[in-house]
Amino acid sequence: MSTSENLMAAFEGECKAHFKYLAFARIAEKEGHREVARLFRAVAEAEAIHALAHFNAMGEAGDTEQNLMAAIDGETYEFTQMYPAFIEQSDKEANTRATISFKNASEVEKVHNNLYSNALENLGKNKETEYHVCEICGNTVAGNAPDKCPVCGASIDKFKIIKD
Repeated sequence: MSTSENLMAAFEGECKAHFKYLAFARIAEKEGHREVARLFRAVAEAEAIHALAHFNAMGEAGDTEQNLMAAIDGETYEFTQMYPAFIEQSDKEANTRATISFKNASEVEKVHNNLYSNALENLGKNKETEYHVCEICGNTVAGNAPDKCPVCGASIDKFKIIKD
């Protein structure tokens, strides 16, 4: 394998480890193992640092305009091609849990696409905005959180504020 292929494999592996350890931290926290949860979160942060270093070494990021266009392309692919195929397969297998997860994600990718498109359209004129993210489905809202998530129905207390 080439160095660029190795960088991509390392980036993907570190990303997976980062999120896997965050999931493990949530479980440890629920089970009352706060110190283990903290360890999982610390190592997850280290894995994110590794992933970002590999990504930077790949030279994949451009300027903000290029990055917004790449994000729009990625989100569009997810809700037009990837998730519809995943939903079809999970429906065939009667895996309701997966279908719900895929459908929620697909709907939210449309929201992300719109947010990125708006940011691109207003690049250089964007105003500082608070964002709220539903911790159940990932729905992302500019400005105030809704009383009820329009994607999954979660209550306002399930929205996490993102300031910086």
